[in-house]
Amino acid sequence: MGAGASGGMSGMRIAVIPGDGVGQELLPRCLGVLALVGIDFEAVELEAGWETFEKYGQALPQSTLEEAAACDAIVFGAVSSPSRKVAGYSSPILELRKSLDLYANLRPAISSPVATSREGVDFLIVRENTEGLYSGRERVEGDQVIAERVISRKASLRIARRAFLEARSRLSEGRSGRLTIVHKANVLPLSDGLFRDCALEVEQDFPDIEVEEQLIDSMIYRMIREPERYGVILAPNLYGDILSDAAGALVGGLGLLPSANIGDAHLLVEPVHGSAPDIAGRGLVNPVATLRALALLLAHRGRGEEERRISAAIEKCLREGPTTPDLGGSATTNEMLATIEAELHNPEKEGS
Repeated sequence: MGAGASGGMSGMRIAVIPGDGVGQELLPRCLGVLALVGIDFEAVELEAGWETFEKYGQALPQSTLEEAAACDAIVFGAVSSPSRKVAGYSSPILELRKSLDLYANLRPAISSPVATSREGVDFLIVRENTEGLYSGRERVEGDQVIAERVISRKASLRIARRAFLEARSRLSEGRSGRLTIVHKANVLPLSDGLFRDCALEVEQDFPDIEVEEQLIDSMIYRMIREPERYGVILAPNLYGDILSDAAGALVGGLGLLPSANIGDAHLLVEPVHGSAPDIAGRGLVNPVATLRALALLLAHRGRGEEERRISAAIEKCLREGPTTPDLGGSATTNEMLATIEAELHNPEKEGS
């Protein structure tokens, strides 16, 4: 699949991994917005997920990993991971993050013009993406199971630096650059203590950034009570995951939230929501998180103008409708997408 336009990203190759459930509905349909804003790209369609595991005995085939690594960016749809242990299965999105060293997970939470969104919210969660409890190191010892939580100096320093750079960038845009370091060092003085110490070490290189600390339990409480006070939130892997989902409740739901997984050599974007098996195949899934993920891809590939066009079209649709059932409307996925695409066909009307 390809799309051409003058001035676009000539030859850009995007690995497209629909995954499971609603990911298979959304990705093929949503990719068209890239062409509408003038992006020239080739979609390289690849397999991964639970259905892939059932077919091949691998959730992330080696061929998928190799081809994705050779592309300019990766778009991931959704994955259905079993809640029980299944021999030979591991989450393909976690494997992609580790194998491609996508160490930074960036999850923006910004108010949307929908009834379920709080006003004045504009923060970014910067989550360490490769270790912590998600390192997958579990073992059985007698009648107990032990999970090892890995926190390293290298990973902590680089994610902290990324968070400070994001805070500085926000400051330059006139947005809040306050950086909140989230940890539980009062209970985990070695592991969380190392994460905290590394963040404070990096702070010395960023005297222009206001820094504060917050324990993870009180952080969730304060984020819900006063979300408008936050700018950049830096957290270890599990804490960042939990905070991200809680943030979704503040700004209209998980159907609106994207994330970017970033390393030194690779970029993977995805919606935050899962495979939603309860509505898969019914044409009712909200496309906004996937569209915003594509917008993030453009932003991180230096195409800010195209990203802004997509974001403006989304905002207008959310403000004026139609919307899918999760936002209180009755539109289908295709109806909502058609409205957004119509805005992109008429760029002079966007934002009016």
